[in-house]
Amino acid sequence: MLTGFFNTLATIISVTSLLIVTYGALIGVISFFRNELKRLTGNYSITNIRKLRAVFGTYLLLGLEFLIASDILKTVLEPTLNELAILGGIVVLRTVLSVFLNKEIKELETENKDTE
Repeated sequence: MLTGFFNTLATIISVTSLLIVTYGALIGVISFFRNELKRLTGNYSITNIRKLRAVFGTYLLLGLEFLIASDILKTVLEPTLNELAILGGIVVLRTVLSVFLNKEIKELETENKDTE
């Protein structure tokens, strides 16, 4: 019974992660096209693209964190050596992605503050 609950919880967390990334991508696409339409009126700004990258990166990071939580729950349910090795690889890969995304987001925020 408890295993079923944790499996369901892990699935809910995974779906939540996908929804977060999808929502962030939708916001990104809409913002991108709005900015590109501003080219027609001459109000285009590269700063808006930098802000968009920072916002989208934030959604990606949040989605990655939820996926890591889901993977940890799934591995706790089936702690075989193979599952632990897969989890370790996934966590390392996602952590590296998170570090570089965080670094880029901070750089973009710094650039945005400097240009304002």
